[in-house]
Amino acid sequence: MFRVLIVTTERKRLEEFATGLAGQPDVELSWAGSGNAAIAMVKSFPPMAVVIDEELLDMTGLELVKRILPINAMISTVILSELEAEAFHAAAEGLGIAARMPPQPTAEEATRLIHRLKKLAFTPPTP
Repeated sequence: MFRVLIVTTERKRLEEFATGLAGQPDVELSWAGSGNAAIAMVKSFPPMAVVIDEELLDMTGLELVKRILPINAMISTVILSELEAEAFHAAAEGLGIAARMPPQPTAEEATRLIHRLKKLAFTPPTP
């Protein structure tokens, strides 16, 4: 099972994206409405990926990535951001963010993201 956590205060804006994620085989979707709620979820039942809005009520998306890293650096993070590629790279450099997506991604983008993240996911070698 590939668990994905979406962190946003605007769930309705991400409905199409969420539908695209949930429609993928072996994907389990959960939601958090704040950075602190996401941190609690990451600690108790770590997802394989966290999709994070650029701005949350209690912190920025990049701040949340910085707080997730020491908990579990193997969790792939995705930021929903309006920043251009160069500005985003400068702001997020060194955080190991798997992808930057537009603030209102589509179901098609969700499908592409899951395929990409599944390729990146750690698979232990078989003996």
